[in-house]
Amino acid sequence: MVKRIVAALLILLAQAPSASADPRPFMRGSWQSLLQAHAGRPLVVHFWSLTCAPCLAELPQWRDTVKGGGMDFVLVSTDPPEDNAKVERTLKRAGLDKTESWSFADSFVEKLRFEIDRTWRGELPMTMLVSASGERDARTGTVSRQDIESWLAHAR
Repeated sequence: MVKRIVAALLILLAQAPSASADPRPFMRGSWQSLLQAHAGRPLVVHFWSLTCAPCLAELPQWRDTVKGGGMDFVLVSTDPPEDNAKVERTLKRAGLDKTESWSFADSFVEKLRFEIDRTWRGELPMTMLVSASGERDARTGTVSRQDIESWLAHAR
């Protein structure tokens, strides 16, 4: 009974809107919840990690790109839950502390990656561009502001 209550609370927390860097738990089913919550609008979901140097260098650039508007933006840390305090501090330093943020919360990360993109093997950074109509474009490596603006022109 207690396990069911805890599971129900985790699901509710994962689905509740968040406007802070306190990462919500990203577990099985979170990807579909995230897509449903942002359906009908262009969405950029950026997967990153504290151990990924290009990811850390790119975070402040995302702050500037997001200011341009016209899209929803979500960050997903692939770091384990015990690193959430470091994730929060890193996002705050990058000026992204008010951005919707999630963090992998399932030790079976291969299953999480498979739900997001069946061909994704964990390379970072990875950015999933989802158009208003739901078309997806996964890009690994850093993504420039110009890349996002070009995609956004066709994603609405």
